[in-house]
Amino acid sequence: MPVLNRVPTNPSKMSLQKPDLGGQTAFITGTTRGIGKQIALALAEQGCNIVSTGKTSESHDYGEDRGLEGSVEETAREVEARGAESLPIRVNLREDEQVERAVEAAIDRFGEVNIVINNASAIQLATVEDLPTNRFDLLTDVNVRGTYLTSRLFIDHLKSVDADAWILTNAPPITVDRSPGQAAYAWSKLGMSFITLSLADELESHDVGCNTFWPVTAIDTRATRYFGLGTEDDWRTPAIVSDAVLEIMRRDPTEFTGNGVYDEDLLREAGVDDFSEYNLTPGDPAPVSAQMFDPSYRRQ
Repeated sequence: MPVLNRVPTNPSKMSLQKPDLGGQTAFITGTTRGIGKQIALALAEQGCNIVSTGKTSESHDYGEDRGLEGSVEETAREVEARGAESLPIRVNLREDEQVERAVEAAIDRFGEVNIVINNASAIQLATVEDLPTNRFDLLTDVNVRGTYLTSRLFIDHLKSVDADAWILTNAPPITVDRSPGQAAYAWSKLGMSFITLSLADELESHDVGCNTFWPVTAIDTRATRYFGLGTEDDWRTPAIVSDAVLEIMRRDPTEFTGNGVYDEDLLREAGVDDFSEYNLTPGDPAPVSAQMFDPSYRRQ
């Protein structure tokens, strides 16, 4: 498989170098807002075509009923404004046929999809006693099963692409065996990681790089604000996550695979030593997102 993007031997300390993704195509789940949308736009700025997927569509009343801003079509238009091509598709990850049709449509439109990013997630923080069974099913279906289904449907295709092939998942490193007070959510996110990292071994001989990425701090998203997870002093913009994704894609997928990375740690390794541009307010936010699943986490 040809190698398109490589890490320079001496990355600049002054600015983050980004890969040239011209002619490549990414299928991203959950692009209507937040981290998923930011990843889509960041990749588009590097020339990558985007398959924009999610439940909120201008052809459906889901968003209107729930007062949700953003849509797969809006993200697609913003991708195209950056000079890349885009295909918006309404997808409910709990519906197998919808996911299957979306994968087929993406390949039919672009011919080759070499980047699959599992970003879409459901979140609810509650004890086992307080979380209803149907909400457990939602977390499991969207997070774990959605990652499994989307990745599985692309496996044969990724084995044969000419560009660098990636399966990347927005999920944390696996460091704990329990998470009291949020067990169901933790299980679902760690399940996303378990599937992705297992695929790293299963697809190693086919040169598909499979990695997870996770923010060290809380990120300013609709979910963060809705659930009251801190204040602006505690958050960073989604751009730090998209920069981490781009940094992964500067690597060689035949070598950089099977990793669970934190955004801040990866970017620091790449030469970034000032993270203030990502902060909403002065001062670096605490590493609450990393410590959600790894209470012993400390900054490097």
